[in-house]
Amino acid sequence: MTGTTGTNGTTGTTDKNGTPGTPRTADTASRDVIVVGAGPTGLLLAGDLATAGIPVTLVEKRPHRTSNLSRAFVLHARTLEQLDARGLADELESKGQTLDRLRLFSRLTVDLTTLPSRFNHLLVLPQYEVERALERRAVEAGVRFVYETEVTGLVQDADGVTLRVHAATGAEGGDRGPGELRAAYVVGTDGMRSAVREAVGLPFPGRSAIRSVVLADVRLAEEPETLLTVSAVGDAFAFLAPFGDGYYRVIGWDRRRNVADDAPLDLDEVKEITRLALGHDYGMHDARWMSRFHSDERQAPAYRVGRVFLAGDAAHVHTPAGGQGMNTGLQDAANLSWKLAATLNGHAHTDLLDTYQSERHPVGKSVLRSSGGLVRLAMANRPWTLAARTLLTTFLDHARPARTRMLGQITGIGYSYPSPRGAHPLTGRRVPDVALRDGRLYEALRGGRFVLITPSDAPTALDPDTRKDRLNVASWAGDRRTTLLIRPDGYAAWAAESPTAEETEAALTAAMGRD
Repeated sequence: MTGTTGTNGTTGTTDKNGTPGTPRTADTASRDVIVVGAGPTGLLLAGDLATAGIPVTLVEKRPHRTSNLSRAFVLHARTLEQLDARGLADELESKGQTLDRLRLFSRLTVDLTTLPSRFNHLLVLPQYEVERALERRAVEAGVRFVYETEVTGLVQDADGVTLRVHAATGAEGGDRGPGELRAAYVVGTDGMRSAVREAVGLPFPGRSAIRSVVLADVRLAEEPETLLTVSAVGDAFAFLAPFGDGYYRVIGWDRRRNVADDAPLDLDEVKEITRLALGHDYGMHDARWMSRFHSDERQAPAYRVGRVFLAGDAAHVHTPAGGQGMNTGLQDAANLSWKLAATLNGHAHTDLLDTYQSERHPVGKSVLRSSGGLVRLAMANRPWTLAARTLLTTFLDHARPARTRMLGQITGIGYSYPSPRGAHPLTGRRVPDVALRDGRLYEALRGGRFVLITPSDAPTALDPDTRKDRLNVASWAGDRRTTLLIRPDGYAAWAAESPTAEETEAALTAAMGRD
């Protein structure tokens, strides 16, 4: 798609086939959302909103995706649960490779099969495969894509946001000139150098944690012994992961070599770092791509400014340790999408949108701490830091609760959201894929619905047509007595033991509004 400026100064879009879109004016954009950035976070968010009937425009600076380049390679349990709620997890599992154990610091082996999840493993899969599935879903849901277009500014008012856009540098079709897009809300999922974050004046405090990290996509003469190969020895760190097409991604870092991101890089340097960290270079050859980058630890102080939100790397960036970057962004999108849809469809007060900050900002902060701690422990090289790492790994190896908590943070299943004082203990907690009398929970969540689960012998007195567009009513497969209302993102909105029909209706109204 490319932006087109109408005679009244508004901006419409054309799709990849050149079909004109409908211009969005201040009157017609009262329910529209513009998502800026077509990475995994933006694609999931846009697809969710369009599925809920919200008109969505997705603006992307790059041309339509044709490259297989990818930084993220890991999907954790909580993210797979979210993708399962969108009918994508099984497809992606068939394309990737699973890993049921993690090796940390060459001493601690963590058994993922103990995870209380249908996805009790780690899925090794290049980011571009995730993007393809999410893009297809977004297209099918009716998302309008605007490629080769960058954001140059925005203005908010009481009714919406006017986004100023321009053809991206090097875009096909020449200089199309400036234009505007109008929407009720804008979400910046446009990465670390977010134009949306800059446009609303939010700082991005933090620091560069690791400089001069090398990346290369190579073939190997020798196949690694494990699916994911990672180790740190002395001043060097290296990571190997398969693409599945015969190529491997190599990520390496040598503490002693601190050069600019644009410094020349050749395969000999990648091999040397790999040999230092892993003992040998597996006969790497035929590099199809090489690059340098630096890894920052940063977080925006606010994820919302008026009608503008941030998610994914636009809101937080951190070291790649633990593979939590893409996963955290996808979970940001899952949290925000149903809240925007409920607000724009008239089922919730705008105060609901404030909970995006209170729920996801602490998670982002925790990920910064955990990923930073992992990389610092991995690169320990002084006697006292090595001793601390040995003590920690020994403790985690013997202290099951601490190991469970660490694994819950890395995989995302251990996070809960704040609940009101006096609420049932389940409120705010992630709900696993429990068995229902007619299926399982994450199938019932598909379509962005709430799910109300009642005891099998005590069906709810609700009218079956009540909120049928956004609520599934189900029963436990077993003899559990708790009545549980689950949000579209898989967290408990409310729970009670043997509630009355009036109490259940009051909870539904509080969480979902009235018809």
